[in-house]
Amino acid sequence: MQLHLVVNTFGSDLQRRYGEKIYKLTLHGGFSCPNRDGTIGQGGCTFCNVASIIDESIQVKSISQQLMSQAQQMKKSKRYLAYFQAYTSTYAEVEILKNMYEEALNSADIVGLCVGTRPDCVPDEALDLLAHYQSSGYEVWLELGLQTAHDNTLHHINRGHTFADYHQTVQKARQLGIKVCSHLIIGLPKENKSDNLITLNKVLDSGVDGLKIHPLHIVEGSIMAKAWRAGRINVLSLEDYVDIAGDIIRQTPANILYHRISANARKPTLLAPDWCENHWQSMNAVDHNLRQFGAQGSAIGDIYSFKQ
Repeated sequence: MQLHLVVNTFGSDLQRRYGEKIYKLTLHGGFSCPNRDGTIGQGGCTFCNVASIIDESIQVKSISQQLMSQAQQMKKSKRYLAYFQAYTSTYAEVEILKNMYEEALNSADIVGLCVGTRPDCVPDEALDLLAHYQSSGYEVWLELGLQTAHDNTLHHINRGHTFADYHQTVQKARQLGIKVCSHLIIGLPKENKSDNLITLNKVLDSGVDGLKIHPLHIVEGSIMAKAWRAGRINVLSLEDYVDIAGDIIRQTPANILYHRISANARKPTLLAPDWCENHWQSMNAVDHNLRQFGAQGSAIGDIYSFKQ
């Protein structure tokens, strides 16, 4: 598979700019989430079980220890991005954020930060801090978990924020020159391809530099798991996911970087769909779809052309 020939991937962009592969090392900063601790809600998002995406046990280690451990296991690169992934990685006093971010940046071989967070939990002080690192020459990405632009769906999945919250944060970040990567879920309850494309267009209209798309996972420990077991939630087939993802990518301007076009979870945490256990299966299928029906941007006359 040579996905970079049909999609403007984040990995290939980094390799062009840095002259070598740059890998992400995922970090757990011990952050909580206002949708779990009662600040704006309880129980979290209905799809959420963070253990399905990151090992909870690593949070007992310091940031530098986590980075060192993962870099030793990786052995694929000489330089890395520090990715604060778990929960809401701007949900703390700015001095705490500063200490954590700088512990990562001061580690050997780290070229920058990717900070995953909620769009309603990014105070101006955190944005100013990220802007400072970017102006100092670091690679900086603010990764916002939007999931959908439809407020009714956001309410239904207990996100606790609106699209307006997302739009406001994006505007502030882009005014400071901070690059934004938005996370979108395909296959949310009561949404179809048309809804997904509306979300894409609203995100593009707000301004964005990168996208992550992935299918809805039903994972153990989530609220959705109960509804799925009761037969109240259907999950996408691989064919349906590939069809929707392909159309989304074809309607994405060629300059937008795709950080991810699918994702996986491991059993026994993963309950459904089964094909999500192997993300290479879906990535290969999306790659085939794009080669057959058109590459990134082709549906809007902005065809992505791979540059060495």
